[in-house]
Amino acid sequence: MHYSKDDIIRMVEEEDVDFIRLQFTDTFGNLKNMAVTSNQLELVLDNRYTFDGAAINGFDTENVDELILVPDLDTFAIFPWRPQRGRVARFICDVMNPDGSPFMADSRFILSQVAKEAKEMGYTFNVSPESEFFLFDTDENGEPTTHTNEKGGFFDISPLDLGENARRDIVQSLSEMGFEMESSYHSNEKAQHCIDFKFDDCVQSADNYMTFKLAVRTVAKRHGLHATFMPKPNFGMKGSALFYNMFLCKNGVNVFSDPDEEYGLSKEAYYFMGGIMKHIKGMTLINNPIINSYKRLVPGYNAPVNISWSRKNRTPLMRITSSGAIGPRIVLRSPDGASNPYLVMAACLACGLEGIKNKIEPPVSQDDISQDEIAKLDFLPRTLMEAIREFEKDTFLQNVLGKSVSELFIARKSDEWSEFCQQVTTWEVEKYLNQI
Repeated sequence: MHYSKDDIIRMVEEEDVDFIRLQFTDTFGNLKNMAVTSNQLELVLDNRYTFDGAAINGFDTENVDELILVPDLDTFAIFPWRPQRGRVARFICDVMNPDGSPFMADSRFILSQVAKEAKEMGYTFNVSPESEFFLFDTDENGEPTTHTNEKGGFFDISPLDLGENARRDIVQSLSEMGFEMESSYHSNEKAQHCIDFKFDDCVQSADNYMTFKLAVRTVAKRHGLHATFMPKPNFGMKGSALFYNMFLCKNGVNVFSDPDEEYGLSKEAYYFMGGIMKHIKGMTLINNPIINSYKRLVPGYNAPVNISWSRKNRTPLMRITSSGAIGPRIVLRSPDGASNPYLVMAACLACGLEGIKNKIEPPVSQDDISQDEIAKLDFLPRTLMEAIREFEKDTFLQNVLGKSVSELFIARKSDEWSEFCQQVTTWEVEKYLNQI
């Protein structure tokens, strides 16, 4: 849907919109917003609405006091969970400098630039996020817990699935906002759920995912539940992933498809995958940006741990799926919900394009090697510190994200690792207090 300024003014009046949220995403993937009343709409539409960039995590290193929020008019939407009178709408905004130039630390801009490069090569990048999350109980004060009384597993229904009503309302709310969901279901663990998106252009897909997280948390709270995208909130269970289903189109045709190839995959598909796998160690800092991310990426829980791909097995780092009318897609399985989707997609697309340009072959599929050989495959980084060190070595990725964002990730995540290393955990106390 494409909107003009006149369209926006008319809809705000007709739909009785009182408040408008100007939303944007900070460097580390947190949704932010400024709320304005509808009488400020003209100021917003003229790209004259400013805010203090120094107050935003990741924007505070650029020596700017004032930044501009420029609404993408096509992202206008009304929140269905707000009152029918005095309604609340939103724009997703690009962040600009006062002189009108792009703010280089804006992750949406970073993805847009890589998408522009792809377009110049004749490609559009289509992505469908597949997001897992937990719906936990809250305590008597409404504070979040990691507790649930439900017993549901894969594809279970009520009464085993106690989050069924909340999940249905999430999907309905998003549908009212124009989203198209492919499926929703109870996932593997107790209180774990999954919702799949329809494929979309990469920028719109990242926009949709940020709105999706907001909807999940908001609707869950209305059901007395706490929604979390934390990769691994409890020991001994499978964590939550954010799978990225991806393919490239040229002239509306899936270029990953080659019906004459043994497995139906084109050379571009293999090269795209090869480019990502070449840089996956450095990408891990972007895909898995917090300490807890690495509690999920361990053996025995269906999460990827080594750098491999498969046409048949659903558990490796990358797999090929060809079901449905769309044709072959590449699925990247390592990212989690703590990541910034704009940066993840930017990294995937940039590395994939490099793979196509330089004809980078992926390693042999794990389908074609023995279990002993699989065990010898190279591992993904196993800690946040390992991921930082790999990212520091990957100058290609740093160029994709830009100097500011790259240096920020290295500095802030190094501080996070240092802080973590100073903590004394419950496990350590229980393990050592009586022994030593």
